[in-house]
Amino acid sequence: MANGAASTGTTRFISGLGEIADAYDAIFCDVWGVLHNGMRAHPAAAEALNLFRASDKPVILISNAPRPGHSVIAQLDRLGVPRSAYDDILTSGDLTRAIVREREGERVFHLGPERDKPIFEGLPAVFASAVEEADYVVCSGLYDDDADKVSDYTPMLEAMQARGLLMVCANPDIVVERGDDLIPCAGAIAQAYEAIGGNVVYNGKPHRPVYEAARERLAKLGLSADASASRILAIGDAIRTDIAGAHAYGAHALLIARGIHTHELELDRIALSADSAGGWLSAQTHRPEAILDKLVW
Repeated sequence: MANGAASTGTTRFISGLGEIADAYDAIFCDVWGVLHNGMRAHPAAAEALNLFRASDKPVILISNAPRPGHSVIAQLDRLGVPRSAYDDILTSGDLTRAIVREREGERVFHLGPERDKPIFEGLPAVFASAVEEADYVVCSGLYDDDADKVSDYTPMLEAMQARGLLMVCANPDIVVERGDDLIPCAGAIAQAYEAIGGNVVYNGKPHRPVYEAARERLAKLGLSADASASRILAIGDAIRTDIAGAHAYGAHALLIARGIHTHELELDRIALSADSAGGWLSAQTHRPEAILDKLVW
């Protein structure tokens, strides 16, 4: 499949993953918005992945979390998502750590909350206390994503751009679901930096490196390197990251509607259907091969 070719055509409305599972040899699955909403796990979603894996087909979780994979696994454990639902996990934090390691000796300014500090754990990072002292910036999010606005960071971004600092975006998501609310993420700050001419490296979906790294892990799990990317199903709740990224890589995509697009689709008052969602899907830059209200089997 040519890159982007799967972004057009008809989207199939399905009632469960089991309807299309036979068409795929592996799954790349989003975490936040599919397996949990930041506060509660979705047990039926984990069960669906368990049933897919029962046919000896691998599942790789791909998360834009700005933390190492082992940290996200610990969070999944706390929420009650069983490890039997997946084979491996890859995060944007893992890719960011590789860049920090490559830039050993340079001073890094961390733009983000303290809870994301594990992204630097065990690395030879030298921290700058201000952007004026930094050689580059790692952005993992807003300092206070409950209260801050992206516009609050304009002076800092302008200072960074004036010095030509590279921003490494450790989470390309614009917003993420937290309970019933949408919370701004590092991707929103990165977009604002690019808008004023700043240089950004994005780690995570929809950018190709994370899919290539995930494919390498599939190879270690036995999936042939010659297997077509179209035999991989990417599951996620965001058109901009999960669906666009899957299509750019050549994979097929399953959109979970009841995630960050819940309110756009008005799922708080109407049921998902071709009649209710068809117009919205037609207006999107990428259309998934299939759409499902919540991930179930």
